[in-house]
Amino acid sequence: MNGIRFFRTIQVKLIIIYVLLILIAMQLIGVYFISTMKTSLTSTFTNNMNEQANLISAIAAQTLSNKPDKTGASSEQSTEEYLSMLVSNLFSINEAEIQVLDSSGKVMATSQQSHQSYIGKKNTALAVSRALQGIPNNEQEVIDEDGVRKKIIAKPVVFSKKIVGAVYMVASMKELYQTVDRINRIFMSGMLIALGLTGVLGVLLAHTITNPIKGLTRQAAAVAEGRFDQQVPVLGNDEIGRLSEVFNDMTIRLRDALSANEEEKEKITSILANMSDGVVAADERGVVMITNRRAQQMLRVEECGGIHLTELFSMADDQLSALMNGYESSAVIHHVRSDGEEDELMRVTFTPIHKRDKGISGTIAVLQDVTEQERLEQSRREFVANVSHELRTPLTTIKSYAEALNDGALDERELGQRFVGVIRNETERMIRLVTDLLHLSRLDSNQATLRRQQTNVPEMLEEVADRFSFQMRKKAIRAGVRVEDGITSIWLDRDQIDQVLDNLVSNAIKYTLDGGRIEIMARKTDANNIAISVRDTGIGIPKKDLSRIFDRFYRVDKARSRNMGGTGLGLSIAREIVKAHGGTIALDSELNEGTTVTVMLPIQAGGESA
Repeated sequence: MNGIRFFRTIQVKLIIIYVLLILIAMQLIGVYFISTMKTSLTSTFTNNMNEQANLISAIAAQTLSNKPDKTGASSEQSTEEYLSMLVSNLFSINEAEIQVLDSSGKVMATSQQSHQSYIGKKNTALAVSRALQGIPNNEQEVIDEDGVRKKIIAKPVVFSKKIVGAVYMVASMKELYQTVDRINRIFMSGMLIALGLTGVLGVLLAHTITNPIKGLTRQAAAVAEGRFDQQVPVLGNDEIGRLSEVFNDMTIRLRDALSANEEEKEKITSILANMSDGVVAADERGVVMITNRRAQQMLRVEECGGIHLTELFSMADDQLSALMNGYESSAVIHHVRSDGEEDELMRVTFTPIHKRDKGISGTIAVLQDVTEQERLEQSRREFVANVSHELRTPLTTIKSYAEALNDGALDERELGQRFVGVIRNETERMIRLVTDLLHLSRLDSNQATLRRQQTNVPEMLEEVADRFSFQMRKKAIRAGVRVEDGITSIWLDRDQIDQVLDNLVSNAIKYTLDGGRIEIMARKTDANNIAISVRDTGIGIPKKDLSRIFDRFYRVDKARSRNMGGTGLGLSIAREIVKAHGGTIALDSELNEGTTVTVMLPIQAGGESA
């Protein structure tokens, strides 16, 4: 496997390409060169033979034309001797045989001493027959028994336009082919040397190309692992050098982009984690992918991933589909708390995520806790209804008695005075109601400034008990004031705190049966706070009403409270006054056992404790 991977590297591929290119080029050059060289040598060899054959033919023409007949034996012998001397001494081609033939094809002379026996015999070669027939160009290549390639040329000997004989030449081409073989060997040696040098140069050249590429590969792997501190060395101004520069620039830009992306991601994560609203992201199928911590707190779940929105929000599929597709924008869902307390209301606002050319690819759901908002809205509606009711009742009474007076009751003195008394009482009731509302309004808008003064606590509590002593004696209610040792005076608005204590004692008297007991106490809870409590043994308050006892116009026993002249705003005013002093007010009650209201006030608030 490693060997296969090695041959797939660019370096080996470049070397192989260089070697193959040189090999192919050398082969093409060699084939062309050797072929041309062989053709040239063969042509030169053949031309040389033809020139000598033509020369011999020209010289021998005169001799053969003057050849005597068969009766002149001595003349014929002299002719053969002359021709033998001619072909032996004047013309010589390496390992070549030259024969001069008469017109009958009989050998007159030969250049080879070993073939002297051929003289007088007929040469029956095809080339000779063609030459004696007057065909000028008779060339032939043959391979003899020894495997030696030979060139055969036969030329007619013409004298006075008459063929008087022929010249027959046979020359060995052994040296020519040996020369060609030597050239082939020289070329092969040169080619092997060139291939070796090409391989070495190819390795060096491929190394110069692949080394920067390896550096780029290592840097790319480092970037993929998140390491952007390294740089690729720029080794030149060529394409690879330019690529290295661009890669380094890309690394810097990618590092900056990833850094900015991480920063934005951290910002988004921080925003999602600290949002007061819950955020739920789901895919196109409605399966939850991401939630923030607030959403998990609101939905009372530890992990929302993989849960379908219908299950998470407890809503129908058609309603969820309408919200996810944008047909509806929001919905209010009820979340039942497991602790048995009041259900929570949450408004879910859906925003589809649109992806280019792919439609809706997901949904973002934003959860808002509107429980308090709905509670305040309900309180506002109840407040308006209560004010309207509280004002309408005395106005109706006043109107009725005014109409009765107008209809003649005024003429009856006793009846008229009673009706006027009713009108006066209802008017005073409305004045108290409006006064309490104005007081609450000033407290809500922080317009009721505190006039703090050093106030003696035991004295203040004794005065409160004295103010209601007559009412308590009428109901045979026993009263007691207890102040813990060490409590003398604190800084507070005496008038407003008196109003708070008056309201608490008044309520205690109203709801305590004859013969009951009311205690007013003061004690230190710590070094900085003092607790003033009003405890009675009255009818108490049911548990279900305790959470709303400080709401405006809220009455436990509405009919009895209204008959007693209450407006339902006393405890609300008391709470706002105590809050303005920086304190708190709490109520503890058991039905038919009694009620304890505790006002916690800071000892040092605008002045030093005495």
